[in-house]
Amino acid sequence: MTKSSVTTEATQTTDEEVSRDFVRQVSAAIDERAAVPLKILVTDLHESDLADLLENLPPNYRNDFIELMGTEFNIDVYAQLEEPVRAQIVEDMPNDQVADVIRKLDTDDAVYLIEDLEQAEQTAILEQIPEIERAPLERSLEYPDDSAGRLMQADFIAVPPFWSVGQTIDYMRETKDLPDHFSEIYVINPDFHLLGILPLNRLLRSGRPTRVSDIMDDDHKIIEADLDQEEVARQFERYNLLSAPVVDNDQRLLGVVTVDDVVDVIQEEAEEDIKRLGGVGDEALSDTVINITKSRFTWLMINLFTAILASVVINMFEATINEKVALAVLMTIVASMGGNAATQTMTVSVRALATKELNTVNAIRIITREGLVGLANGVLFAFVTGLVTLIWFQNLGLAVIMGTAMIFNMLIAGFSGILIPMILERLKIDPAVASSVFVTTVTDIVGFFSFLGLAALFLI
Repeated sequence: MTKSSVTTEATQTTDEEVSRDFVRQVSAAIDERAAVPLKILVTDLHESDLADLLENLPPNYRNDFIELMGTEFNIDVYAQLEEPVRAQIVEDMPNDQVADVIRKLDTDDAVYLIEDLEQAEQTAILEQIPEIERAPLERSLEYPDDSAGRLMQADFIAVPPFWSVGQTIDYMRETKDLPDHFSEIYVINPDFHLLGILPLNRLLRSGRPTRVSDIMDDDHKIIEADLDQEEVARQFERYNLLSAPVVDNDQRLLGVVTVDDVVDVIQEEAEEDIKRLGGVGDEALSDTVINITKSRFTWLMINLFTAILASVVINMFEATINEKVALAVLMTIVASMGGNAATQTMTVSVRALATKELNTVNAIRIITREGLVGLANGVLFAFVTGLVTLIWFQNLGLAVIMGTAMIFNMLIAGFSGILIPMILERLKIDPAVASSVFVTTVTDIVGFFSFLGLAALFLI
């Protein structure tokens, strides 16, 4: 994505972000209601940079900014905004203004703009849009969130198979209401069933008398409208697609998914997995303190209960620890090493499950591999930690117990890091959300129990 830069006497935007001084200049122009200086400041900003600027402005300045920009405001910015910022801007706009914006956007971006609004507000906005423009929006909104039906663009070029190349080119030249960007033409029958796809480069290289049916591809990839967007992205990656037709259950053509939308999905899904692994939900940088606190509280509470569970295990060996204080010093090392090793395996496993790289075909091989990795690391760190324990406490028995517990916990860490995400997925529970809690609980309990249990048996 190309970034533009704006240079003034005081500041300039960088390739990565709008600077703090630039935001201050824009804020000052808004305070003074100075529309002309404001337009000069932002005139060269790319839509993505303009979205960054809006996100960095105080909430009460954002709608004033849009108002001052008037007709020169780039409406494509709405599709680039983080959800909380977009929602705040739309909520502060009158319904007729929202309806006007929607009419100017591509259908996929228009759906993105209003899909999170309350049903009553959605209906009120859509009623102000002519029926011919409203129908594809309502159809997209009928599909589940994060599905191809929500992701698709309803604007595409479709022609009958009996047309010639010349007719098709003339049609595209003479018709005003066509997509701004496209790379494929869809060939359909009178019932809108997809017959084939004609790449634009092949159309332009063929003679005008050539029939469309003679040069179209009838072996093509299609996307079901209710397919999850993550699977859509996987198909684009697997088959190197630039666009793909979206069809309903009767194989009628509904719209098209393009690669620019899929790139957004890939980034969104990867970001979502990372956040869920950390137990932070779907929060954005623009969220309020209250919303972020609510988002994080649940998982922190769950972690509190798992920490209490680990403490219960420690309490079982209270007498053992009192007899030998060194155990209290060393037991956390065993548990933390197991937790770190399990987190490494879990991170790889969750991502492999999300991308379907880990499946029933290779599951046994991968589980065995992770177990062997855990065992190998366990042996290596058993030697290191055992040697450190021997030098530190001058106790060979304690060193042997330390090494033995390390091997056992690292082995369990390898297996739990892959098995727990796989079990959760089989139970239809998102492994990215729940894996970390279970994995760290297992390694903590096993680490404490194995180390303190061995000490109770052989040292006390």
